[in-house]
Formats: sequence, C-alpha cells, structure tokens
Amino acid sequence: MQDSQKIIKQIGKNIAAIRKRKGFKQNDLAQMCEFEKSNMARIENGNTNPTIKTLIKIARALEVDLGEIIKD
Repeated sequence: MQDSQKIIKQIGKNIAAIRKRKGFKQNDLAQMCEFEKSNMARIENGNTNPTIKTLIKIARALEVDLGEIIKD
C-alpha cells in the first residue's frame, strides 16, 4: 500500500473512532455534515480521498481540531 493510501485509511479510522467516542452513529455524522451515509462510509473505510473542506466539515461536526482527524 502506498503512503498516501495508508494516510487516507488512518484518517478514516480516526474519524470513526472519534465519532464512536462521541456516541454518534455513522448516519448521525453524515446528516450533521450534510453528506449521504454512503459517502461517510467511504470516508471512514478509507475508500475515498476527502478534500480538506470535507475534513474541516467533519471536524466541526465532531467538535474536534482538524489535527485530531489527520494524526497518524
């Protein structure tokens, strides 16, 4: 796996972990971000490369710093 793919997978894992820690279902977070649930699933599974704008939207919805989402 290339480094960029590893980073994308890690970002997805971080988002899922934060979401679960905050007690949200995937659908809840998708709605807060105005995304389809399937899009949120792809992000959390590391199957898509989210834009910085998307990551900021997710961070705001989860009320965390962007750094917490992109940490390795």
